Amino acid sequence: MLRIGTEEAAVPAAGDTGRTRGRRADAVRNQQALLAAAAEVFVEAGVDAPIRQIAARAGVGLGTIYRHFPTRADLVVAVFRHQVEECAEAGPRLLAAADSPFAALRAWLDGFVDFLVTKHGLATTMQPDSSGFAALHGYFVDRLVPVCRQLLDACAAAGEIDTDLAPYELLRGIGNLCIGADDRYQPRRLIDLLLRGLRTPPPA
Repeated sequence: MLRIGTEEAAVPAAGDTGRTRGRRADAVRNQQALLAAAAEVFVEAGVDAPIRQIAARAGVGLGTIYRHFPTRADLVVAVFRHQVEECAEAGPRLLAAADSPFAALRAWLDGFVDFLVTKHGLATTMQPDSSGFAALHGYFVDRLVPVCRQLLDACAAAGEIDTDLAPYELLRGIGNLCIGADDRYQPRRLIDLLLRGLRTPPPA
């Protein structure tokens, strides 16, 4: 069984059949689809959205959600971690596929901004006295700062940026720009200006 809010799974026992492994793989895929659906609903309707709305989006019954996530807090933590993992895994993939390291950095930060929309919604439920949420900030930093560092280092090695900006500073700055985003304030314009400021000036 998957542990709630983690990526851990039980080690396959000796004698597991292919059918058992197939069912386990199906369960993992179903849970990932459920988390993706929950993230979409949280963005649209907030973390207090009815669980039945998430179930409908995921195409599962309420019982399936409660079997994986007995409480709303369990679901919130799992969605947060799922979003962080997706963002972290995107960095190396973009770096390998993009035309340049800076293009990869820009695309990754665009996804990071999308993630922050969900993160800020989840933050409203993160009470300081809840041990279930206490480690989330550290988890966020541990997973995303190294990815940002890899992208910045690749940009510097390619001569595309000339800065000693630390990855945590960049992520924290973008996070601050995203606070309070609404129809009248869209932070992407300011983030674009920030990224332009990182670029190495063209030769005279």
